[in-house]
Amino acid sequence: MPAEAAAVTESVFPQLEALLPHVQKPIQYVGGELNSTVKPWESCDVRWALMYPDAYEVGLPNQGVMILYEVLNEQEGVLAERTYSVWPDLEALMREHGVPQFTVDSHRPVKAFDVFGLSFSTELGYTNMLTALDLAGIPLESKDRGLDDPIVLAGGHAAFNPEPIADFIDAAIIGDGEQAVLDMTKIIREWKAEGCPGGREEVLFRLAKTGSVYIPAFYDVEYLPDGRIARVVPNKSGVPWRVSKHTVMDLDEWPYPKQPLVPLAETVHERMSVEIFRGCTRGCRFCQAGMITRPVRERSITGIGEMVDKGLKATGFEEVGLLSLSSADHSEIGDIAKGLADRYEEDKIGLSLPSTRVDAFNVDLANELTRNGRRSGLTFAPEGGSERMRKVINKMVSEEDLIRTVATAYGNGWRQVKLYFMCGLPTETDDDVLQIADMAMNVIAKGREVSRSNDIRCTVSIGGFVPKPHTPFQWAPQLSAEETDARLEKLRDKIRGDKKYGRSIGFRYHDGKPGIVEGLLSRGDRRIGAVIRAVYDDGGRFDGWREHFSYDRWMSCADKALAPFGVDVDWYTTRERTYEEVLPWDHLDSGLDKDWLWEDWQDALDETEVEDCRWTPCFDCGVCPQMDTSIQIGPTGKKLLPLTVKNAAPASGGHSH
Repeated sequence: MPAEAAAVTESVFPQLEALLPHVQKPIQYVGGELNSTVKPWESCDVRWALMYPDAYEVGLPNQGVMILYEVLNEQEGVLAERTYSVWPDLEALMREHGVPQFTVDSHRPVKAFDVFGLSFSTELGYTNMLTALDLAGIPLESKDRGLDDPIVLAGGHAAFNPEPIADFIDAAIIGDGEQAVLDMTKIIREWKAEGCPGGREEVLFRLAKTGSVYIPAFYDVEYLPDGRIARVVPNKSGVPWRVSKHTVMDLDEWPYPKQPLVPLAETVHERMSVEIFRGCTRGCRFCQAGMITRPVRERSITGIGEMVDKGLKATGFEEVGLLSLSSADHSEIGDIAKGLADRYEEDKIGLSLPSTRVDAFNVDLANELTRNGRRSGLTFAPEGGSERMRKVINKMVSEEDLIRTVATAYGNGWRQVKLYFMCGLPTETDDDVLQIADMAMNVIAKGREVSRSNDIRCTVSIGGFVPKPHTPFQWAPQLSAEETDARLEKLRDKIRGDKKYGRSIGFRYHDGKPGIVEGLLSRGDRRIGAVIRAVYDDGGRFDGWREHFSYDRWMSCADKALAPFGVDVDWYTTRERTYEEVLPWDHLDSGLDKDWLWEDWQDALDETEVEDCRWTPCFDCGVCPQMDTSIQIGPTGKKLLPLTVKNAAPASGGHSH
């Protein structure tokens, strides 16, 4: 798309290098990581710049970007490079010296690429996107861009409601990206080969016509006098009324990343990760990730073994993370953990599951996971403090389950357990939250009893609940920041005031303010774009970082930006929605049936639990028929082979279904 003039595509490293001695952590900007790819610019006709809109240390380990980077670079004639958010110190110097936003792979200007793809796992990265666009010299609003500007594309979980950033992006992909980016590449390649007929509008129209790329500019939003949405309609013929999510069905066909990137600077996760399945049908009502990634698709045990083998050889990492939304739910998790622990016993390769469900935990599994590595703490997430709350959120774990599990862990030599809860869930009362203290005290009491030691700890970690699109709680009112803080203060006092157990209980919580901003962005519509823009203009950056986040800035910008529309922050956050209301994301199809979500919301209010449809009859959530997909789980009956030829020639991998 951009003009192919040499000057536009040359490396900016010479100018950048002069600035690096004056910034903190300069190594994050130099590139050249193990397994990174640099392809000759001229030999490619479609070029992608991929961004995780946060600092290098958070962005580099991101699986989504790493996978797409590899999928694209494997294609003949296609290149993908990475870019991350620059810290404010470098941003100031780049503005002063006229250095544009660059990729870390070959330090080319982001503006020179055909597509600028951003992966949002949280809404708090929106201001960083505007910083990158501005530094790149790309107009902030899509309507001002021309043929020389890349297509700005949003993906990731936050793209399931891209309306708050609709003015700033050209396109959004909802769902899995692997196949989607290849389809998009093909359309862009054909359009470029024809000489870019019809300009920018034409290529966006070709993408929209597929029914699986959302182009916000081709839809108009009409509002009712009270501020609610009347309807969302296509403003161009040939554009679909609804845009569907992408679902990759056979994960064994997509064994990425094969060559994981090894960071140069310290990052948040120093390990090689393998996604062992995608999707979750536990049906926790607060969990957007579980709802939007249905159905469950497992990677086979042999596929996982091959990926781990190749990944360790390619990286030299000493820990493997088995990733998914609920890793212990894999139908062959026991065999996977044992097989990997056996295979890498001599190499002392540690295994980790990000968090374990209380009811899926067993000591055999935990022992396999820690056999070669260190015994760190165990993390469990009951989410709700009281039995009643856990019914509301459909997290079917009883206090007895938890105490039994914890007793097993303390009895087997673990000394530290971390419990994760949420505050501000629908229908919650002070008492529901205060029961978290009772649960923690019971855990310590049980732990002292079975371990015959007082030297054990339980850390209680609490996050504020934010209602998310495409979940049964998308209609729920959010608890105000003041009420959240007051509730958590009572809980803190109760824990600290306990003479017997209080000292053994650690308490970590976030105040309610960032949650309100996240709530504003997660359920916002296009009018929120003006707020994001105002916050950015006022210096808002890195909103996911406590030291950079300013609640007051967001609130004052929101007051000014929303006043002309007659709505305010409370209207978006603490207001309950009704069944009739058109939600900003209703025209984006996650496969979930809206009536099913509403019924599940009513079940939550009645404190009714729903089983996991993986093991019980279907509940008609709508995903499988609508998306023409199905649940894919084992067991395959295979073991992790080959176990003995670790140091011999690599075995040729077969695929099993």
